[in-house]
Amino acid sequence: TDVLALFRITPQPGVDPIEASAAVAGESSTATWTVVWTDLLTACDLYRAKAYKVDPVPNTTDQYFAYISYDIDLFEEGSIANLTASIIGNVFGFKALKALRLEDMRIPVAYLKTFQGPATGIIVERERMDKFGRPFLGATVKPKLGLSGKNYGRVVYEGLKGGLDFLKDDENINSQPFMRWKERYLYAMEGVNRAIAASGEVKGHYLNVTAATMENMYERAEFGKQLGSIIIMIDLVIGYTAIQTMAIWARKNDMILHLHRAGNSTYSRQKEHGMNFRVICKWMRMAGVDHIHAGTVVGKLEGDPLMIRGFYNTLLLTHLDVNLPQGIFFEQDWASLRKV
Repeated sequence: TDVLALFRITPQPGVDPIEASAAVAGESSTATWTVVWTDLLTACDLYRAKAYKVDPVPNTTDQYFAYISYDIDLFEEGSIANLTASIIGNVFGFKALKALRLEDMRIPVAYLKTFQGPATGIIVERERMDKFGRPFLGATVKPKLGLSGKNYGRVVYEGLKGGLDFLKDDENINSQPFMRWKERYLYAMEGVNRAIAASGEVKGHYLNVTAATMENMYERAEFGKQLGSIIIMIDLVIGYTAIQTMAIWARKNDMILHLHRAGNSTYSRQKEHGMNFRVICKWMRMAGVDHIHAGTVVGKLEGDPLMIRGFYNTLLLTHLDVNLPQGIFFEQDWASLRKV
């Protein structure tokens, strides 16, 4: 029932990798920078995380894989924010380490079941869209910034009438002076409805509800629902608590929730420090998003084929087996949480 985490550690010269791994385990659970007498007031041996295995990283001279286990009672039920506060809280600033990267996690079923998971999932979405036997076809409105509301809606209509199932807002189109959010929603949904009438098929447009406050996001999501939209969109940069909150709203209001992974490369692209995107995939499946950008091996963004296959499998399979070429270090039973 322990939560397992795999860190890639690069100790400073002269620092023993086993000691560095133990320090990471301690700092992400009960320990601090010195010994305190208050340790005697609780069962620290029970609650302290344990580095149970340290292996050298193949083809490197100074990097190690540190396997760390955490007692399930260290985490608040159903809270990505609390989980991340422990796992990635202070440890990335350790002086004893040159670099630290969270590569993978295993979430036990007992903890996994405290999260709602995706509300819709792939099968229900296909039923709602009446599309079977082929991939969904979507695109992003371009230019993503600068269009007026009327021209934005025109692009939505032309794209959907031309054969797309979905069009979407991009990550940074929110409510700028050249086009306020309500204007965009009205014209975009007019384009959706006209395309539905012209084609006889169910169509959609991802309305980006990302905003400065939760109150603003609720207002935008509710307005999109009133206009008849079946899907809303948020950006990863709004934070884990806001993502979970919008996932709960989407479930209650029978809306599909799309997550744009805006900002992920600030901590996932570096190979020695930060966090692998597969960990975010796991957290977002737990949080309850229905869609997520998981990358591709073509186009303008970086993408290793095996690594991206691992992302897809993390999001789509009901049971994950260890697959080192794809970067999957732990077996994972998804305990009936729907696919993303």
